[in-house]
Amino acid sequence: MAIHHQQPPPPPPRTATANLFGDPTDSHPLWFNQSSFLNPNFNSESYISDLRTFVPFETLRSELQSHLSSLKHELVELINRDYADFVNLSTKLVDVDAAVLRMRAPLIEIRDKIVAFRTAVEGSLVALQDGLRQRAEASGVREILELLIDTSHVVSKVEKLINELHNVPVNGSNGDLHAAEKGQLSNGVSIQHAEIGINLRETQSMLLERIASEMNRLKFYFANAKNLPFIENMEKRIQNASSLLDTSLGHCFIDGLKHKDENAVYNCLRAYAAVDNTRNAEEIFRSTVVASFVQKVIPYASSGAVDGPTGDDLEEDYKQIKHLIAENCAFLLEISSTENSGLHVFSFLANSILKEVLYAIQQGKPGAFSPGRPTEFLKNYKASLRFLADLEGYCPSRSAVSSFRAEAVYLDFIKQWNIGVYFSLRFQEIAGSLDSALVGSGLTPIQKSSSEHGLTLKQSLTLLECLRSCWKEDVLVISISDKFLRLTLQLISRYANWLSAGLSARRTLNAGSNSSYEWALTAAPDDFVYIINDLDNLAEEICSNYIGYVFEAISSCTTTEVIELVKNSISQGGKSLKDVVPSVIDSIIETLVDKSSEELKQLHGIVAAYRMTKKPPPVRHSHYVSGVLRPLKVFLDGERANTYLTEDIKGKLVQGAAFKITGRYHELAADIVNTARKTETSLQRIRKGAQRRAGASSDVSDHNVSETERICMQLFLDIQEYGRNLATLGVEAAKIPAYCSLWQLVAPQDRHAEISF
Repeated sequence: MAIHHQQPPPPPPRTATANLFGDPTDSHPLWFNQSSFLNPNFNSESYISDLRTFVPFETLRSELQSHLSSLKHELVELINRDYADFVNLSTKLVDVDAAVLRMRAPLIEIRDKIVAFRTAVEGSLVALQDGLRQRAEASGVREILELLIDTSHVVSKVEKLINELHNVPVNGSNGDLHAAEKGQLSNGVSIQHAEIGINLRETQSMLLERIASEMNRLKFYFANAKNLPFIENMEKRIQNASSLLDTSLGHCFIDGLKHKDENAVYNCLRAYAAVDNTRNAEEIFRSTVVASFVQKVIPYASSGAVDGPTGDDLEEDYKQIKHLIAENCAFLLEISSTENSGLHVFSFLANSILKEVLYAIQQGKPGAFSPGRPTEFLKNYKASLRFLADLEGYCPSRSAVSSFRAEAVYLDFIKQWNIGVYFSLRFQEIAGSLDSALVGSGLTPIQKSSSEHGLTLKQSLTLLECLRSCWKEDVLVISISDKFLRLTLQLISRYANWLSAGLSARRTLNAGSNSSYEWALTAAPDDFVYIINDLDNLAEEICSNYIGYVFEAISSCTTTEVIELVKNSISQGGKSLKDVVPSVIDSIIETLVDKSSEELKQLHGIVAAYRMTKKPPPVRHSHYVSGVLRPLKVFLDGERANTYLTEDIKGKLVQGAAFKITGRYHELAADIVNTARKTETSLQRIRKGAQRRAGASSDVSDHNVSETERICMQLFLDIQEYGRNLATLGVEAAKIPAYCSLWQLVAPQDRHAEISF
């Protein structure tokens, strides 16, 4: 019986024409991909969320329902097509348990065979691993045994070689071995000296080098088997052999150094290098050779007390030491720097020569390291740097120089020179000198004959001297030139701030508790001329000659980029001085304006002259007008202004003063005119009220000139004269806004359009 799905009958099949020209029967939109449902990682929520971004929900639901209906219909068709097989499926599953049993038996048999084979393989593997372990243990034991045998042989060989060393004759007038003194070495090799004159030191040194080579092997064996009882029992023999080797090698090395035997010294150094005992060789060379001639130059007792003439100057001592090094040490330094010799491990320059020199200075001339006397300290420091540079000249390569500079003795020698304390003392000396000059209560002019670069004030000259002191040869330390550059900029800033703060205190008329600002309160306009002159000259000097002076001091030890940065920073400091000039000009202008304001106060006399009087209208300007610009004229005609001020500065002064004086003039005149007009208006109201009460006519004085008009007429005459006075100074009154306002305030109605006088 077939299964029938409760669905509406399918639509009739399309004709060929429909299939050809229309949509296919199972057509779906392009966005509907049926294969997505077969993906193992298919997620319905993400699938729907992706489609809903561009497909309406209703359309998506409709399409999914349509697809579900088609799947159900397809399932029904499949079941109907194979319905007979589907029904017979249960009837064909007969005797399934018996078939399972038949299949299980061979599988169990195979599993048992596999387990047995695995057990056998594991047993073989364990046996094999045990054999390998035993073999490794045997190999290790054999290596240890061979190591012990080799160690025993080497110890015996070293002892025999030491005995042979003792048998080498050491007596003789010239240290030569004669034919009658030839012997045989106990190592089985007969050494026949074919020639008379073979050097005993060379023979000893060669034998010592051989012993050292064997001792090196012995140390290797001992390091690898030092915990074994056999090695521990031999430790005393090894120590005795090592001690005998050190003693004999030291005697031979000293003898070679004494006679400057290059071959013997070379062999001894190779022996020291072989046993890695370079420090002993360096110490022997220091105590036997270097100390002897260094103490002649810088005497000191063994207790550390100075033994000889005192004095902390090192320059002459270094010259003598350099000469003695070239005479007594050069041969050893050449030997130790031999190419491919393996002697580069020695550092005689640092651990022998420099170490002894440092110790001698510390004991014999400890004051040389003291920065308390900066001049002597710097002289010794620079001499020490030249001495180190001379020592570096013995280094055969740059890498050797780097190694020399990395030695602990070298670093300790450099640390002895406390450059930080030295700079602090120089800072206090230089900066303190400038501060002392700036603390005074007034500006201090200097004699023209002693002025430098056109400077006129002691404070400015002190600044220039301090700036030059920073880069003097007997002050500057190249390694801290950045600190001296900072000090240079601080000095310039200190001077500029001293001026700026003083001018600010002058504007506020308050010096406070700082006495260094009193000069600004008591300074006259002519004194500020000195300041302007010095600021211009200082800025020009700093940005030109001074920069060249600094370059000359540092050009040999820096790069072009650094020089350019130094130039820019110093130039910026010089320009900062120029920035103070406008403030100084403003202070001069304020002083002149205040003096002119005293003359302008006479404007109130005009009101008194015409208030409640019958005085006729004025016909000439007031006498005070000629005094308004007198302070400015007197200043410009003074000797200092004509000597030190440029035309440009004068122009700025005249323009600034004219504008501000005219502004004060306008303020006072406007106040007077406005007050007069208000007063006149009030009086007119009072008079009209009195006339109305008396029944008199109100136009009795209509044709008389009022008081305000007479005041304005006087002011108009005055500002015309004032404008002419401005013209004599080169100032156009019409270009001053305050003057124009004042003209409009007091000029007659028919003269408002044009300013002329």
